[in-house]
Order: sequence, then structure tokens, then C-alpha cells
Amino acid sequence: MKSQMFRVAVATVMVLSAPAIAQTTPLRLSPAQAVINAAEMPAGIGGVFEMVVRATGRQNGFLYLNSEADYRDPRNLTIVVTPSLEKELSDRLGGPVDTAVLKKVIAVRGIARKTRIDFTADGRPTGKYYFQTHLRIRSARDLTVEGERPMP
Repeated sequence: MKSQMFRVAVATVMVLSAPAIAQTTPLRLSPAQAVINAAEMPAGIGGVFEMVVRATGRQNGFLYLNSEADYRDPRNLTIVVTPSLEKELSDRLGGPVDTAVLKKVIAVRGIARKTRIDFTADGRPTGKYYFQTHLRIRSARDLTVEGERPMP
């Protein structure tokens, strides 16, 4: 675990110390990189993540954009969109967010975190759980869709 954290730290230092010209295009991390690094780093891994939205879902007013068809797949990166941000994105994209991004490449800026998901029965936790990797966007600018101009 410490050796992986060391490798992530070294990679971060290398990226940050690279010449300004090399930094004009931000490093894009894959869902697999998000999942692996979030599992090793309690505070999560920050960056710009790029993925194809293979499935969407809704629960309690939130929109979920998934990198895998099955949101329970351990390789899945889930982008969490609050109702207010969904409205902003819908206005910008010209229609429902879930249909605008499905099967498209998106880039998302934020922190991917390992998130515990509890199984429930009759609304109460059963004591069984599993983990997902979630990235909760903080601003509509943090998500861009393939073909859209990046937001400053």
C-alpha cells in the first residue's frame, strides 16, 4: 500500500514539475486508475477523469453516470450529479443529461473516493456492504461532453 502511495506521489510531483508547455493539456485518468487509486487513498484521488458513460441511474433525486453497464462492477466509476447541477447541465446541453451523455465520452474534474454502500432490508442496514468509487461533481463546469468546448 505504501509503495503504491509513493508511486502516486512521485507521479504527481513529476506532472506538477513538468514544463508549462507540457501542462497545456491536463492528464486524463481512466476509471480503472480512479478505482485503484481511490482504494489506496482515504482522501480520494483528484484529477480529470475521462470515461464513456455506459449506463445511468437515479436514486433519491441524484443522477448517476456509470463507466460500466453494471454499476456494481468493481471497475465502475460513478459520477454523482445533484439535482441543481443536473438542471444547469440540462440547460447547457439542451436536453436531459442522461440522454445527452449516454454512450459518449465525458471528462470530469473532481475527487474520486472509495464509498461504502450498505445493503438494507426494510430501510435498515443489514451489516453487509460493498464499495463503489464515486466522484461527486461540485460545478456544472466540472463535466464536459465529447465534442463540447471545454469550460474554463
